[in-house]
Amino acid sequence: MAKEFWINLPAKDLGKTRAFFKAIDFRENSQFSENPTMASFFVGDKNVVVNFFPETLFKSFSGNEITDTAKGTETLFSIDAQSPNEVDELANKAVAAGAVLYAQPGEKDGWMYGCGFSDPDGHRWNVLFMDFSKMPQQ
Repeated sequence: MAKEFWINLPAKDLGKTRAFFKAIDFRENSQFSENPTMASFFVGDKNVVVNFFPETLFKSFSGNEITDTAKGTETLFSIDAQSPNEVDELANKAVAAGAVLYAQPGEKDGWMYGCGFSDPDGHRWNVLFMDFSKMPQQ
């Protein structure tokens, strides 16, 4: 069975992508911090790896066309938050770094609080705090 899991995504401008994710406090993978063909970050306590590659390189090893993120969503990445304030803080950092909010921070269903943003490459991320003590029982 696999020991690790990582996510690979295309980037239009690797420098802009690297600056964006540093600005929202993703932890840069120092092994690749000076690499001109990829940007790599750790996300969360479990250190999930997210790698970004220039679109031409990504396309060469994915064997497919790159999704036009202006017209469709290839996936939605979810980030766990520890409080509604943490959701708000990340939303503010993301916007300041160049993200577009597609879902303003707010409450959902009485037990969740979240927001959604698109990074500079159009990849969609949501940030979600869940208060399980308020979750409806079935």
